[in-house]
Amino acid sequence: MRLDNLAELAHTFDMKELLRSTDITVIAFAQALLRGEDIAAFEMDVNMSVLEGGIGIFPRRLMVHPDAYDAAARVLLDNDIPLGL
Repeated sequence: MRLDNLAELAHTFDMKELLRSTDITVIAFAQALLRGEDIAAFEMDVNMSVLEGGIGIFPRRLMVHPDAYDAAARVLLDNDIPLGL
C-alpha cells in the first residue's frame, strides 16, 4: 500500500505501532526499507524535540496500517532492526 499523503493515511486509518526508538538513524533506515517494499509508514512524535531541547530522550514511533503490520515487522526483523516495543 503506497499513498502520497502519509499524514492523511495516519488520520484515515487506525495505525499500529511498529517501531519505537530514540535513534533517528534507525527510524530513517526502517522507513527506507519499508518504502522499498511499498509499505506506507508514518513517523510520529517527530516534533517532541522542541519540548526536549533536541537531546533525544523521547522515542519516535513508526506506525503502519494494521493490515501491513506483519509484513513490515518481517522486513525490519530480517534486517536486524529490533521493534523496540
